[in-house]
Amino acid sequence: MMTIVLFVISYLIGSISFSYLLTKVLRNEDIRNHGSGNAGATNTLRVLGKKPAIAVLLLDCFKGILVVSVALWITGSSFIAVLCGLIAVLGHNYPVFYGFKGGKGVATAIGVFAASAFLPSLIAGVIAIITIWVSRFVSLGSIVFLILTPFFMLYQFNLSLEAVLASFVLSFVSIWKHRGNIARIWSGNERKI
Repeated sequence: MMTIVLFVISYLIGSISFSYLLTKVLRNEDIRNHGSGNAGATNTLRVLGKKPAIAVLLLDCFKGILVVSVALWITGSSFIAVLCGLIAVLGHNYPVFYGFKGGKGVATAIGVFAASAFLPSLIAGVIAIITIWVSRFVSLGSIVFLILTPFFMLYQFNLSLEAVLASFVLSFVSIWKHRGNIARIWSGNERKI
């Protein structure tokens, strides 16, 4: 029963869109009607600037850290913790509070991975940042991070195989939301930063 409660709370926490809320507070507008239409940190950067984007990035990461940390504390299970993280990402991408139209879940996934497997996340994060720096595509760096982290998690021996498999599903969920970005990168039409 406690696991189900954790899943519901994780979804509701994930459903809080800081990008949406910050844009409402600062401009009384819906960020999903501006820029890329995505309720996430990168679109916040384009629409509101650096400081609000950093705030959104950190707050969205915190959602992932929070649900994983609480689940680990209550259950002691890395599998349940990563599942809670996956559900938070689903909440971020399909938020009940905003008509199920949210972001792509990258910042929340960063928080989930950092809380469940810090070193693999750090290594993948450095590679992702280098990718963004070289290519100027945030989406490409995000995809690189999402692909590499679960593979690197295979070498963190305190994680259960189930937790690692759940991390692959989490990455797929977020990469799926990037399929438009992938098509634009392929065709040469993706926006650079």
